[in-house]
Amino acid sequence: MFEKLFTLVKDNAGMAVINNPEIAVKDQEAVIIEASSSIIEVLKGQVESGKLKDLIKYFQFPDIYNNPLIHTTVNKFANKLNNYYGIEPLVATHVAKGLITPVMQELMHQSTEKNNDFALNKLLGNISGNTQRMQQLLDQLAIA
Repeated sequence: MFEKLFTLVKDNAGMAVINNPEIAVKDQEAVIIEASSSIIEVLKGQVESGKLKDLIKYFQFPDIYNNPLIHTTVNKFANKLNNYYGIEPLVATHVAKGLITPVMQELMHQSTEKNNDFALNKLLGNISGNTQRMQQLLDQLAIA
């Protein structure tokens, strides 16, 4: 699943990373890895902090412009770009929005497909490390 997330990020990295003169060619793959890890960290943080219901809501009703999950991921990734690659904060935020927003939008879209690697139960199961327990929780929340 994590390789597929990396591929999804890489497929969306054109203008934001690959064709961006602010990001050195030698850093491009590392930046894509940072973007992927930022997404995983934010999703994992939501699960670990007990905000599973909110996380499900973000995926069920994706509003890419007013979604706190996307904003948090953009900020986390922008901070990494600034701290590790010396990219100015405004540029880093622009790069992060240009990459994270379409990736999260696609991830949220694919999460609704049952037999997809990014189906919500599989995605959250892989992030939490317990697919069976996550499915049980999702089933309980669907009933509630």
